[in-house]
Amino acid sequence: MNDIIAERSGNILRIQLNRPAKKNAMTSSMYIRMAWLLEAAAKDDQVRVALWHAAGDSFCAGNDLEDFMQNPPASGESPQSRLMQALINFKKPLVAAVQGAAIGGGTTMLAHCDFVYAGESAKFQLPFVNLALVPEFGSSCLFPLRFGYLRAAELILLGQAFGALRAAELGLVTSVVPDQKLLATATETAEILATKAAGAVQAAKRLMKGTFREELEQAVKFENQVFAERVTSDEAKEAFRAFFAKRKSA
Repeated sequence: MNDIIAERSGNILRIQLNRPAKKNAMTSSMYIRMAWLLEAAAKDDQVRVALWHAAGDSFCAGNDLEDFMQNPPASGESPQSRLMQALINFKKPLVAAVQGAAIGGGTTMLAHCDFVYAGESAKFQLPFVNLALVPEFGSSCLFPLRFGYLRAAELILLGQAFGALRAAELGLVTSVVPDQKLLATATETAEILATKAAGAVQAAKRLMKGTFREELEQAVKFENQVFAERVTSDEAKEAFRAFFAKRKSA
């Protein structure tokens, strides 16, 4: 089974996370595959919009922790950092449809999307500090910018789950829709975007994101460095032992 399925429908590239038994948790190979798809789509004039969704009852549970422990990200080039750059550099509209669990990177990656539709079942969480880690995918920059520092601190430092309506209130998602209408709603937006003047859409996106592009890239670089340091810390090692043993960290 392919963990990521991609197909083009007209001028829309559909990217589906397809690991439902594992709540679409990301492995190193999935990060690389998705990065490659976005990189290729950015260069393909036939693709005007990317639509990102997932199979099963969850959107993405973040890192597959077993794979993560075997292949921890380094401060330099890594599968995760490659996808970060692909998301930052993607010049075309990216539309996401989120159902069920969106944990860790499953939440932070959404900050790079242009439209995010959440089903009523969607649950978000940033459990990085709970695992003695720090946030990634530029969220340490984007979330304070978007939500304000106090709200970002609430999400990141407490690491508690929150629902779709709270995500909409914060501005993490465009709107909340019934689960049964989720993919249709996201698809409709992608189809509308595909009819627009592609050059104008891309230029407008570039203008909006250009105001904080340099700050974001610096934040990602610093995040990667600190994240790599935290992964090897005694705190993180104990937190992961506790997680796998299903007990509280010492």
